[in-house]
Amino acid sequence: MAKDRVSELQERVVELEERIRDMERREEQSVDRMIRRLVPDDVREHLRHAQKEQLLAVRSMLDHWIERTERNAGATPRRRESITVE
Repeated sequence: MAKDRVSELQERVVELEERIRDMERREEQSVDRMIRRLVPDDVREHLRHAQKEQLLAVRSMLDHWIERTERNAGATPRRRESITVE
């Protein structure tokens, strides 16, 4: 009897999770439709290109710091300096 109840609850959880996924998909689709209606095609294209440029800038910055790290990997670290505070 308890096993039947557990099985029933497990099935219900699976069913509810699927309903949630369906609702999320519908919500995403409606948001996409709304954006397509509000934002002209040329503006969306411009925004996509701008996003790509931002990602390329981040990539460039990462490349710079990776190269710098590799270049300094064999260098000896700077010595500590003592500063007297009065």
